[in-house]
Order: sequence, then structure tokens, then C-alpha cells
Amino acid sequence: MDQDSSQPPKDTLGLSAPRPERGQGPAIAAADLPPQDPALEEFDPASGAEEDDESLPEVADESGEALPEGRLASGHTAIEHAVRHAPTSPGVYRMLNAASDVLYVGKAKNVRKRLSSYARVSAPQPARILRMIAATATVEIVSTATETEALLLEANLIKQLRPRFNVQLRDDKSFPYILITGDHWAPQILKHRGAQSRPGRYFGPFASAGAVGRTITALQRAFLVRSCTDAFFESRTRPCLLYQIRRCSGPCTGEIDFPGYTELVHEATDFLSGRSRVVKQQLAGEMEKASAELEFETAALYRDRLAALSAIQSQQGINPRSVEEADVFAIHQEGGYSCIEVFFFRTGQNWGNRAYFPRAERTFTPEEVLASFLAQFYDDKPPPKLILLSHSIDESELLADALSIKAGFKVEVTTPRRGEKKEMIAHALTNAREALGRKLADTATQSRLLQGMVATLGLPHPPKRIEVYDNSHIQGTNAVGAMIVAGPDGFIKNQYRKFNIKSEGLTPGDDYAMMRQVLKRRFKRLLKPAEDGAAKPKADDDSFPQWPDLVIIDGGRGQLNAVREIFAVLGLTQVTLLAVAKGPDRDAGRETLFMPDKEAIKLEPRDPVLYFIQRLRDEAHRFVIGSHRKLRKKDIREAGLQEIPGIGPSRKRALLHHFGTLKEIERASIADLGKVPGVSAESARKIFEFFHAQTG
Repeated sequence: MDQDSSQPPKDTLGLSAPRPERGQGPAIAAADLPPQDPALEEFDPASGAEEDDESLPEVADESGEALPEGRLASGHTAIEHAVRHAPTSPGVYRMLNAASDVLYVGKAKNVRKRLSSYARVSAPQPARILRMIAATATVEIVSTATETEALLLEANLIKQLRPRFNVQLRDDKSFPYILITGDHWAPQILKHRGAQSRPGRYFGPFASAGAVGRTITALQRAFLVRSCTDAFFESRTRPCLLYQIRRCSGPCTGEIDFPGYTELVHEATDFLSGRSRVVKQQLAGEMEKASAELEFETAALYRDRLAALSAIQSQQGINPRSVEEADVFAIHQEGGYSCIEVFFFRTGQNWGNRAYFPRAERTFTPEEVLASFLAQFYDDKPPPKLILLSHSIDESELLADALSIKAGFKVEVTTPRRGEKKEMIAHALTNAREALGRKLADTATQSRLLQGMVATLGLPHPPKRIEVYDNSHIQGTNAVGAMIVAGPDGFIKNQYRKFNIKSEGLTPGDDYAMMRQVLKRRFKRLLKPAEDGAAKPKADDDSFPQWPDLVIIDGGRGQLNAVREIFAVLGLTQVTLLAVAKGPDRDAGRETLFMPDKEAIKLEPRDPVLYFIQRLRDEAHRFVIGSHRKLRKKDIREAGLQEIPGIGPSRKRALLHHFGTLKEIERASIADLGKVPGVSAESARKIFEFFHAQTG
């Protein structure tokens, strides 16, 4: 969807200036490469579809579980009590257990009638519903003016409360857009997430940052629009490396005039707006004209731009002829799991796809999973004009009405039976089936590794949740701790946490004290006094537990003993501890494993379990280092470059004038730093070491 937050210029458009041949012009240093978004790195157009990092949920199969008659009768009594006070109007109801945890959120056109269906003892019910009734202690009801409002409220509450018996959309990241800015005379093209407050044209949503990255990289080759920041742009005195490799037209130093650059921006905007055929015809005409006039260098430039546009469309796989704007949802179920593949089509182009693996009990039908997923999916996202589904859902008209009210235009929800739209569904179903197959295969491999940990470490059962902790600091400053989480399906990145370590009362560099602080803050949140006064784990209704079965720390026997003391104080007895000490010269493959009251464990370098533990430790190290660097950069921005010994205001101005941004100063080599007026060789070395110091 193209969204315009400013009026584009309407000047007469000129032609771009001649460009130097490859290999000519001044030598370009590494610092001449503008700062890039990581999503804009090179991608291979021939590579396969991107895999999302969402893991399969673990769903217990309790269909054969026997229910005590007393519990079931108690649940029926609680629901009957709610029926007597329930309204006959639309609304949302929540079923809660004795601990006031929400078990289920539902909506109804007539709340009393819906709850009555649960209260009838003789009515046949699926095992899932019987378990829910047996666990119900109270029912809370919220009345709404319309059934449409009830649908929207239900989706919002499910996402907030994550009830055990509902279908859950577990990963709900915002989608990226492409922004062509409108607040500078030379517009910039970049990836954008979040509020669309900056003036310019927004194109999206795209399925992933990778899809945006591939598109922007190809658009740079095709239209030569700059991607550098305004600060980098204003500081240039000569063209950067992107100009030399023909991915920018060089407006910063006047390599192209204003009308010529505006023409390129208009062409890029037209292409993203769906007028790709017109743009390609214009470029082909210019190429033929230049060739006829024997201007072969200019003809080659147009040829390369056409090739870049073709690369974009070849990566898109399918580009519908009759569908301008639509989201396509296809669901496939296998092995008790569900996969929903989502394709985004805007301006007649395929802007990427993504697989979701919602948490749903095995007894849910594909239609039930898809209906609940859709309401949650669009809770915080703008819908398109057309939504295509692989399965018909009972409330498609209600969902269409709700989304139409939210969007401000008519939204159609349909299940196509023939034609091109049916082909789009078939393509999405194929992707859903393949994505779920890959996840099931990955899960089987992970399961074998966890079974190997049971045998190697003597664990009572395969761990469902593993937490790994690490700290990072430089001589005690900017100390930060981090926790990463892994389970039967791999890394659970939405469970990662970082801890800014408070320095009061800590000796700088005291790793033991830092670890104590991190673990106390982590586990005190989970510990709640039980009725008998003892500390017990908090009950967790989700399939993925809040409490770890195994805690891994980076360190040796001393670090392990420090953590044991913390756990003893907190009363934690059910969590297994493992310390991983680095080998001689910090060599990977020669680690020693320490566990409480056990002999040290040395595994063979090629042992799969050791490799798995190394991966866990390295992921924690990567995450904590990244968190530490962000904290340090924030301090640098707040304190200024004069935080570096020997760097005062004048040298700071000289560095920023030469490099443009702090990021470029950080990237610079010692030799490049030494070229700045007023920066001596010793100062250059200090600056370089400040940004590249080893963290501990």
C-alpha cells in the first residue's frame, strides 16, 4: 500500500549526468561507504525463500485425559451462576480458574445463550471444552454495542492475556515499509518501521526486512536514488563508493542536477506504485535511443537499470494480473501443528511472504485456527481491500465488517474457487506445507540434541526451557547482563532479556557480583509466596514454561558456586545449573563443563552435545555484546567524543566534519583517523581502541 505523507515535487525532469567508467576517478576509502541498514546487505536473487525464526509451539495432547467428576461439576456450577447474570446482547466473556488466570476469551452475539451451551451437563462437548469447563471457577463478561465490537475486543484481549484454550498468534512483529523521504531536496530511500510520521511516500507492508533489503538494493541499481543519511549527505566533498559502483547518482556533490535526480525519484515512485510496465518501457526507449545515437555508455547504463528492475520482479515469484492489492492466507495442518502462510500483494506486485505457527490445541479445525488468527493479525495492522483465504470461515462477513470500519474503506474476505485468485491460494498452500515440513524436521533434530543432554549431563528429562546468562563490560563501565532462551524448537528470541547492571555497591569488574544481581532480578519476579509460605514457581498456562529446567552460565567452578549461593538464598531447588569454562587459549571444543556436586565433564571436540552447548553460549555472548555496544554508544552520544581521553571539543568537531557521523568514526581505521587535521597518531590509536576495545 502506497501512503503519501507529503506532496511530491512536480518540476520538469532532466537527464542524469554522464557517469565515470568503472575503475576511473579518485580512490575510495572504506569510510566513503555510507552507513547502511543491515537489511540492505547483498542478497542472492537465486537464493531460496527466507525462513522465519518462529519455532513450533509445544502443544500437549490431553484428549484422552480423564476429568474428575467433582471438578467438572464445579465448573458447570460456576458457568450456571454466570448465565443468570449474563446479558442477551453482544459481548465478550472470560473464563478464569481459581488463581484468576484467564483460561479462555470468547465473544457472542447473545452472551447468555453462548454461556448456556457450556452450562448444559448433558450436552456433548469436545475434550478440550470439557477440560476448560472443569478448570473454570468464575466468568467475567463485558457487554458491547455490536457483535463487530465484540470481535475486535476479543482479538485484543487474546493478544494481551494469551489464554490457554485460545488460538494464539505468538509472533506479532510490525512489518517494514519502504520510505522515499519528502523532507529533503534529494529524497532518500530507506527501510522504515513504526509510526509513519516522517514526510514522504510509504510503500508496503513487506513481509520481512530481507524482502525490503532486496528490493531497495535493486532499486538503487535501477534508479540510483541515495540511501545515505542526511548527515552523511551534507558532509560529502566527493562522491562515495556507492556512486563508483553505480548504485547512486551522486546528488551530494552535484554529479547529477536537481531535475535529473527528481526524475529518478519519480521513476522509483512510479515503479513502487504499480506502474512498473510504463517505467520499463520508458527505460527501454531511452536505451534504444542512446544506442541509435552511438552513445553506448549511456545505453549500457539503461540496460543495467532494466536488468535491476527485472531482478526485482523475478524475486517476487508470482505477480498477479487481476489482483491489485490483497493479503493471501493459507493454512496447512500436520502432526498436530498448524502453519499459516501469508502473502502480501500491493500495486500488483508480490511484496513477500511469511510463515506463522500459531499455538492451538490439536483438536482445532483449520477453519477455527484461521478465523481466530485473522482477528488477532489485523488487531494492529491496516488491512488491504481484499483478503483471500484457503478455507471458508463462519464469520467472514463479520470480520469483513469489522475491518471495513477500522480501515475506513470496504474490505472483502473471500475464499476463491477458480481463476487466478485460486492459483494464488494454491501457491500459498504449497508454501505452508513446505514451511511446516521444514519446521517439523528441525524440531526432530533439536529433540535428539536435548535427549543427548539428558544422557551426558544426567538430567531427569529433556529440558523444555534453557536459559543462558552472560555479562559484558569494559573495566566495569556500561555493565550489562543478558539472558537468552532456547527450547525444543531452537532459540526463542522473543523471550530474550537484557539487564542494565546497577553499579552502586559493586566493585568495577566484579563478574560474580554482576551475575548475582542479574539472577536475583530474574528469579525474584517468578517467585511468589504460596499459601504455606514456601517459595514455589508461578503456574504457567502457556505451553512454553516461564521457569527454566536448565540454567547455563559462562564460567568455571567459581562462577558456578556463586550462582549456587544465589539459588540457595532464593530457595530454588528444581533448576539444574551448568557452567561452561573455556578451554586453554579460549579454544572452542576444549571446554570443561561443571555441575553441582559432580566431577568436571570433558567432552570430545566433535560431540554433538558439546557443539549444541557452544551454540547456546555463543548466542548469549552475541546478544550481550550487542546490548553492551548499544549502551556504550548511547553514552558516547550523550557525553560526546570528548569522553575519549585526549579528545576535546575542537578534535570532536574536526572528526565529525571529516567523517560526517559517529558511526563512520567508529568504522575508520587508525590510518584514516590520523588523516584528520589536529589528530595525532597517538590520538588516532586511542580513538580506534576506544571503539574496538575487547569486552569482558
